[in-house]
Amino acid sequence: MSGDSLFGVHGAALEVRSQRMGVLASNIANASTPGFKARDIDFKSALASLETDGAGGIDAATKYRVPTQTSMDGNTVELNQEQTAFAENAVQYQTTLSFLNGRISQVTRALKGD
Repeated sequence: MSGDSLFGVHGAALEVRSQRMGVLASNIANASTPGFKARDIDFKSALASLETDGAGGIDAATKYRVPTQTSMDGNTVELNQEQTAFAENAVQYQTTLSFLNGRISQVTRALKGD
């Protein structure tokens, strides 16, 4: 039984969501850094690339954000947008993690004969 068939796409989804969490956290941390350019990961593209190209696919799906309003110092982080995206991604990460934990529990029970 391979990990791919056991967890399906959810293992790769967790990896993409984890990487996206880091990118969004970096954006938030650099909200007042002059010249900082906000980035984000296109989840669908990253997931598709990860399944075909491996970890390099996430890098290819990481793009700079186009701001609604650029600040005078060239920083493109829009804090409200970043915080919302971070919170949404955190919920999606937790949901994926919960699914995987449930699947692991099912397999564990099956192996024990419960």
